[in-house]
Amino acid sequence: MKLFVGSLPYNITENELTDLFGQYGSVVSTNLVKDQFTGHSKGFAFVEMSTRSEGHKAMEDLNGKRYKHRDLVCNESKPTKKKKFRRR
Repeated sequence: MKLFVGSLPYNITENELTDLFGQYGSVVSTNLVKDQFTGHSKGFAFVEMSTRSEGHKAMEDLNGKRYKHRDLVCNESKPTKKKKFRRR
């Protein structure tokens, strides 16, 4: 299950994110979104949990939870829509 995690502290690392979600089960991958020019976190990430039940447990517990002076937002990630190419 892939989760969207928002309102993250800007100084968080992928290891901290893995440790935070690792309390709820096996973390398959983390993708901390960073600014391409500065390399600093943009304040959101995507975390993939190994099972749906682990993902739901993490989502329920962490959504709205205070972490490093920020209230986390944790939802199920929605698939990206493919953009249609239109010629003019």
